[in-house]
Order: sequence, then C-alpha cells, then structure tokens
Amino acid sequence: MLETSARLLRLLALLHAHPDLSGPELAQRLDVTTRTVRADVERLRTLGYPVEATVGRIGGYRLGSGGDIPPLLLDDDDAIAVAVGLRLAGTSGVAGIDETSVRSLTKLEQVMPSRLRHRVDALHGAILALHGTRSPVSTEVLTAVATAIRARERLRFHRVAPETPDERFDVEPHRLVSSQGAWHLLAWVPVASDWRLFPVEHIRPVIPTGPRFAPRAEPDGGVAAYVDGQLGRAHWQYRATVRAHVAADVLQRRIPSSILVEPIDDSTCLVHVGSDDPHQLALWVTMLDADVEVLDAPELRSALGGLAERLARAAHPPAPPAHPSQP
Repeated sequence: MLETSARLLRLLALLHAHPDLSGPELAQRLDVTTRTVRADVERLRTLGYPVEATVGRIGGYRLGSGGDIPPLLLDDDDAIAVAVGLRLAGTSGVAGIDETSVRSLTKLEQVMPSRLRHRVDALHGAILALHGTRSPVSTEVLTAVATAIRARERLRFHRVAPETPDERFDVEPHRLVSSQGAWHLLAWVPVASDWRLFPVEHIRPVIPTGPRFAPRAEPDGGVAAYVDGQLGRAHWQYRATVRAHVAADVLQRRIPSSILVEPIDDSTCLVHVGSDDPHQLALWVTMLDADVEVLDAPELRSALGGLAERLARAAHPPAPPAHPSQP
C-alpha cells in the first residue's frame, strides 16, 4: 500500500484524469478500502482541493472549481506542453500577457526535473513563432526534432502524408517554425543542396539521430522571410513567372524580400509571383515599374489586358461634347 502522502497525490491525479470515478473504483485503483478513500478525499478538501461528490447509480468524485486555484499535478507531457505554451505567450505582444507568462514559466522551470528542462530548453531554442499554430503535432515529435536541432545532429525521418508515398529523409534540421496554423521544420537537404520546409505533422523521426553537422548560414533574408515566402507560394491559387527588364538587385529593393527573384543577366531577371486573385496580381505586376513579359499564367495576361484598357481610357478621356451654337 502507498504511503499516505503518495496516495493523496495518486488520488489527485486520478481525479484530474478521470472525473466521476466512484468510491469503489478509486479504492480498487489505489488498493485501499472505500473508507480510506473517503478519508483521503477529506484530507484533499482540507488542503484546498474542491472535491465534489455525487450520489446515485452513476455517482462519484470529481474536482470542482473553487475560490482559490489548488496546486496542479502535471505529468511529463503536461509540463512540456505548458512550458511551450507559456514561451509562445511570452512573445505574443499582448499587453499584460508577456511578463506574466515569463514569470509563470520561470516558476515552472524551477521545479522541473533535469530531464524535462533539457527537453524544454531544446524546444525553446528551436522554435520560431511567426503566427499562431493549431497543428495537431505530438510533443514527442516536437521534442525529438528540437533535440536534434540543439545537438546539431542530422535528423532521419519518414515523411508520411495523405495520398503520397512514404519517403525517408536525412536532413540537417535548423529551426522549428509555427506559422499559418501549422508546425514546420526548416532543414537543409544535403542530397538537394537546398533548404526545404517539412510539415511536422507528417514527420516520423527515426532514432537514433545521425552524425553532427556544422551550422549553416540562414537562407537569404532570414528564416522568417524565407518561411513566409515559401508558405505564401504554397497557398497561392494563381502563380506566374514574369521576365522583368531590370537588374535583379534593383528590383529586389522595390519588393518584399519573400518574393523570389532570379537574375538572368545584368539587366534582366525572373520574378515568381502569385495571388488568389489574378486582378490583384495584375495590379501588383504594374508596381514593378519595369517592362515585363508574362511567361505563363493566361489568367494574368487576361487581367493585364483588362487593366490596360481601363488605364488607357483613364489616360485619354473622351472629348467633352460640343455645345450647340447660340442663335
């Protein structure tokens, strides 16, 4: 039989996880009598836990709400999830939330065992929050990826996505990014010699990790610009490649760094653009302030034709009607 203090903690955990367990059910799980359960419930109430009891055929015990918040019992995954949430809230920019979140996080980390602090530190160092995330990603996957990032060890994983074949990757993980409602891993793919984003919900890590690697310079423009650009292009309904007769470095200073510009020569470049609306895309192309050729995207050509007609009418308004001569 457990000692009284340990049994109280176990009882509290059961009440957290399984509301409305009956006295006999609690007694069976704790290996005690129902009389001991009733006594332990009274001890919890004395300590400030609002344990409620219901009677009847489906009666049982549950934790209710009270005037004061009693201490909480967190398992490993609970503690990591709370720590990550507080970390993200601490950079939310919401008035009054940042300081409180950091203070709460400090209290939590002070009582964490070292094995959990290591996992939380790995997550903190690996995460870049661009926008709120709602992706259903397991704590185990996040911490496995974050630990590889922190240790600078190559990550091996299977990419499991709906309607696509199972693929295996061996990459150099760089950052975990939460953006547009999902978690993504930014990694360098050696076989492709290029950066790539992987949805974390599709990653199934292979343990152990690979050899260590030397850190690389971040993508041009920084991680945030790269991720926003890649995710934006991935969600565009209309895409187009435009040849602009202007130097790439000159054009890049006029447009957001997330727009991909490829130099052709000293006076010509390719611009990869997109939008959910071809008319908005046409307006945006005119703002390049350069002679352009649309190499694909018939929707964009049509929208530019309509825009050109409207601009021509605006530039050359019809002459006012002649007034009839006076008698």
